[in-house]
Amino acid sequence: MTTEKSAANQQGAAKVPQLVRLRDTDQTVSSSDEDIRGRMAKDKDGHDLGTIEGLLVDEAERRVRFMEVGSGGFLGLGESKSLIPVEAITHIEPDAVYIGHTREHVAGAPSYDPDLVKNSLDYFFNLYPYYGYSASFGQSPFMVVTPDYESAKSAAKGTQR
Repeated sequence: MTTEKSAANQQGAAKVPQLVRLRDTDQTVSSSDEDIRGRMAKDKDGHDLGTIEGLLVDEAERRVRFMEVGSGGFLGLGESKSLIPVEAITHIEPDAVYIGHTREHVAGAPSYDPDLVKNSLDYFFNLYPYYGYSASFGQSPFMVVTPDYESAKSAAKGTQR
């Protein structure tokens, strides 16, 4: 998925990678068919994971990187949120988005609290190996991999078919 951005706001495109919610920017998804917000996220067995509430965008590269999925709760109370890399999407239907992981795997992902991880690229970089992918945004020669990278990578491989 890619986003479109007005020419007036492309001047700072070479800045440090920053993930922001698509709704908080002046960007839009390049095709309305690619806007998956509001659809049900489903695991590889077809079980409901929750509703896709938002998309997180790498502003520097103008690419959607994560889906924000909300589940549980009532009227916003007690709801939990998960971030899932868009690379996990296996197929998209008009009312649902399927990913290649089980709901148990998604439930075991590092906790997501938008206020706590807002400026923490380490959190986002560590989500990729948990789901079995390489971090594909904001590559930097100064990137530090946390010590639990190997165990997260092993856990992700052990749960995939």
